[in-house]
This record gives sequence, C-alpha cells and structure tokens, in this order.
Amino acid sequence: MDDPVRVRRVYDPPEDGDGTRVLVDRLWPRGVSKERAAIDVWLKDITPSDELRSWYHQDRSGARHDTFVDRYRTELDDPAHTEAVDRLAGIVRAGGPVTLITAVKDVADSHVPVLVDHLQHVMKRT
Repeated sequence: MDDPVRVRRVYDPPEDGDGTRVLVDRLWPRGVSKERAAIDVWLKDITPSDELRSWYHQDRSGARHDTFVDRYRTELDDPAHTEAVDRLAGIVRAGGPVTLITAVKDVADSHVPVLVDHLQHVMKRT
C-alpha cells in the first residue's frame, strides 16, 4: 500500500481495510454511537484550536481558507499539538492502514487535508 493513511467520514460504515480508525475532530459526531463509529483512538488535540475553528466558520464564503491553512499549520507545530501529531505518526509507523475519521461535510475544505499533508512532512523528516 503506497499511502497508509486514508480519510473517511464517520457516517460511512466501517470497512475491513480501515485498520486503526482515528477520530480527528474535537467534538464527538452528532447522532453516532461509539459502537457505530468504531473509533480506536480519538485525538482531540490534533484539531484546530477553538478560536481558529470559530474564526474560519464565521465566513462560509471560503475566502478565509488559505489563511486558515497557514494558521492551522502553525498550530500543528506548537507544543499544544505536537504530542498528538507525534502520537498519530507513531500509529502510522506501527504499520497497517490508518484511517482518519471526521464528521465534516466538506472534507476538502476542512482541517483534514492540512493534517494529512503535515503528517506526511513529519514522517519524512523523522
């Protein structure tokens, strides 16, 4: 498998090939039981800060996306996020597929692609 990390929405049923399922949202998804979600690890501290998340969602036009990406990348390098990033990198290094699970509707415009890109850079430098 070329890319051991994949991304899926929590509302999709788990699949055998998911491997370790890691929830990468700060809040538990609405209407989803723990059994149905089948989450192995919940990394709340890997998500954007409440302040950044609120700021980004105040403008639904998408005009803040590039700034959001820059600010979230900065946050991922700060001590509040580093431990969670290192833990995720360790899960990936342990082998087997890892599936990042999220409840966001528009994954492409969320924090998840930024996180995946950051994780790839972390994996390369260590």
